[in-house]
Amino acid sequence: MNVTRRSFLKISGATALAGGLGVPLMAEAAHAQPSKIIYTKETTTICPYCSVGCGMIVHTRDGTVINTEGDPDHPINQGSLCPKGSSLYQLSGNKNRLTKPLYRAPYAKEWKEVTWDWALDKIAENIKKTRDAAFMQKNEKGETVNRTDAMASVGSAAMDNEENYIYQKFLRSLGLVYIEHQARI
Repeated sequence: MNVTRRSFLKISGATALAGGLGVPLMAEAAHAQPSKIIYTKETTTICPYCSVGCGMIVHTRDGTVINTEGDPDHPINQGSLCPKGSSLYQLSGNKNRLTKPLYRAPYAKEWKEVTWDWALDKIAENIKKTRDAAFMQKNEKGETVNRTDAMASVGSAAMDNEENYIYQKFLRSLGLVYIEHQARI
């Protein structure tokens, strides 16, 4: 039997139509699945990944994130999300996510779990020590500058405008000059 490309395609098409590839030709009954967001609290927020500011809807039940999705009423993304924003649910539902602070002492090889109170006190102590050691009241011209060049801050796109405003005011009160934002890097 001499099979040409055209006859091969005809035979293949006929086989597929006849259900030879395992595709049932009879209609199957559809069963609706219960919605996973039933009885959840709906909260709107902003995606924390970049500076675009896409709107999101987060569904929670008993303090646990059940679902995240794009906010169709948000003027920036109108309900769509990029792959990073779509995977935001994995941040809260990840069993590998750190929930307690870890500390590695200078020259140590191992991290150790510490309390939040200890970690915050250690951060405050290091900030004060660094600021006091490198604080400059006047520059070489004798002008009052009240700043330190020994510290810098890289902010977070997860913070909203109000949080960023307060955070920058706090950093400026410490005398920081180098203040940056995560979304620009």
